Amino acid sequence: GKMYLLVSLESHLLQFNAKCDPDKAIELREEYPLCILPGYHMNKKYWNTVVIDGTLTRKQIQQLIDDSYELISKKKK
Repeated sequence: GKMYLLVSLESHLLQFNAKCDPDKAIELREEYPLCILPGYHMNKKYWNTVVIDGTLTRKQIQQLIDDSYELISKKKK
């Protein structure tokens, strides 16, 4: 019953929102300022918008999704 990933079906860009540890969220935004942004319409402390523009590798994208799922699944316990 928890959300860990949000994808817009109407956006012209391929992008998604993923939950993130607050400290890591800041680090990622600083390292990838064009493709990892504060979460659009989300709590910007915990959520990032990830734009799929070729900057991040498939492995990095998968890790962001896995990390988001882990954060949510820990809260369920």
